[in-house]
Amino acid sequence: MIITRSPLRITLGGGGTDLPSYYKLKNGFTFSAAINKYVYINIHKTFQEGFYLKYSSFEKVKKINKIKHPLIREALKELKLVDKNLEIGSQADIPAGTGLGSSASFTTALLKGLYLSQNKDTSKNGLAELASKIEIEKLNDPVGKQDQYIASHGGIKVFNFLKNGKVKILKNNIKKKYINNLEKNLLLFFTGFSRKSTEILKEQNDKTKINSQKMIQNLDYIKELGIKSLESIRNGNFNEFCKIMNEHWIFKKERSNKMSNLFINECYEYALSNGADAGKVVGAGGGGFLMFYSKNKKKLQKALKNKGLNEVDFNFDYEGTKVMVK
Repeated sequence: MIITRSPLRITLGGGGTDLPSYYKLKNGFTFSAAINKYVYINIHKTFQEGFYLKYSSFEKVKKINKIKHPLIREALKELKLVDKNLEIGSQADIPAGTGLGSSASFTTALLKGLYLSQNKDTSKNGLAELASKIEIEKLNDPVGKQDQYIASHGGIKVFNFLKNGKVKILKNNIKKKYINNLEKNLLLFFTGFSRKSTEILKEQNDKTKINSQKMIQNLDYIKELGIKSLESIRNGNFNEFCKIMNEHWIFKKERSNKMSNLFINECYEYALSNGADAGKVVGAGGGGFLMFYSKNKKKLQKALKNKGLNEVDFNFDYEGTKVMVK
């Protein structure tokens, strides 16, 4: 039995500029943190030949090409497995479709386990690149590379996505006391509904590909805000960080009318009136989690509990994708 896990993530700046449609034009930038909520993969060699897959559905097939789950199917194809008798299952601390990068966490944990099942391994970068290849090239999903890299590496990372497709990982250079402040005062609240990020990201992706100046200029500014957000934390200026986060959310909503809805807007405004200093929806938008920064956590927690929003407590994860059992 092999068990692996990969962390979910929150984006602190630059989200959306990690898609190839943008970074191949302008270079991308994200500032991200892995959190201690995970996707787990278990892999077990069975006595009988075939693939037994347990996730939100169940599959029992003889051939890889017959597998319906796209990520599992393409991962098995990429690694050219010799074994034809595997049981693969997945569990997660947080449901999929909630804006925390779960598909990349699933793929990196799956690949890590499959490598180990063949007595092989790869680097953190190699793992992230292969996961990105599966989602972006093989499945043609309109996603970026941020999620795969932060899941694989863990920690609080700064990524530059270069025009040639390479990813440069930079040290965050943030003092420990400021990281502690961030971890203490950031809160996540579930909106109560999930969505497919690809529906929203496809709109961004398509507009960027046809050289929509409005979309490209929006992403240019999101990148600029992301860089400023990192600098504000490095300087310990959390008032400036909050100002940037709120501005980011305003511009993020302009990318798609599916980014928010009346309920999310109402919760956001209500939170700002009840203890939150700043906030935004994490991920592609349209549902999932609202993230707030608050120096008055108890007031905010009480207010949003009354609104029916459930809080998910978290800390930062510094391990990335790892093997739990082998």
